[in-house]
Amino acid sequence: MQRRGFGDRLPTGAIAAGGTLGILLPPSTGFVLYAILTEESIGRLFMAGVLPGLLLTVLFMLVITVMVRVWPDENAGAPDTRGQTAGLHLKTLLRAGPIFGIVLFTIGGIYFGILTPVEAAGAGAFLTLLVALGRRRLDVAGLATVVRSTLETTGLCFLILLGATIFSPFVALSGLPETLSAAMAGLGSEPYTVLGLILILYMLLGMVIEGLSLMVITLPIVFPIITQLGFDPIWFGVIMVLVLEMGLISPPVGVNCFVVKSIAPQVPLSRIFTGVMPFWAAMILCVVLLIAFPQVALILPNAMF
Repeated sequence: MQRRGFGDRLPTGAIAAGGTLGILLPPSTGFVLYAILTEESIGRLFMAGVLPGLLLTVLFMLVITVMVRVWPDENAGAPDTRGQTAGLHLKTLLRAGPIFGIVLFTIGGIYFGILTPVEAAGAGAFLTLLVALGRRRLDVAGLATVVRSTLETTGLCFLILLGATIFSPFVALSGLPETLSAAMAGLGSEPYTVLGLILILYMLLGMVIEGLSLMVITLPIVFPIITQLGFDPIWFGVIMVLVLEMGLISPPVGVNCFVVKSIAPQVPLSRIFTGVMPFWAAMILCVVLLIAFPQVALILPNAMF
């Protein structure tokens, strides 16, 4: 993007914020962990994340449009694509056809009951391997990297789940969830007021604590309160994962921002955070829209399951 004439803030902000979409769109590690901790349906959560993920993508596209207009001098060298034909855009899009096909196959397999989420994950991995081999993009070194990364991610997930298995019963035995639920009920607050306080707490904690760890620590306490207030647990799962996404780009410990800094060391960290803040505001707007219109998250799981 820099070679094509974009400045520093737009490319770094778009990459750092765009990297958060993977947690919301299926298959999502955050949804899998939430489902295990709350004993909710993984398939329903995957379906619930589709429309909010697309909504957030559209909001990000609008943010990029606004940023180009707000900082015209900085992005003056960006290519003008207005004269390009629809055929050229379609040809470019078709290059991603195999990956779109794999996504549709795995999600469709879950929807039609042909595949369980675990089977869909295995089928998706196998089909992706075939695509990589067909494009001759995979060698022995690349395969070793993929296997090592898979083992690291799997080990991390199992360690988190083991910790949650030990931690959750202790929290339950302490009576803390019941105490907090009774305290919230005693305040006589509106359910959405309590929800707003919980989400603000997650935003603040997400600035300093890694998202999945934060979920393991807090969900045994928060989930009983949410269910007692009458909120749909699938809908809250989408809201929670979205808010935890925000922590990945929130200062001072926005992990994605530091990753972008590592591949663009010439860009000051302050400019990266400046570039990511409009996307952070778009995520806030997405949360507000999901609270105002919960059916955005619930229409697909309710129709499919």
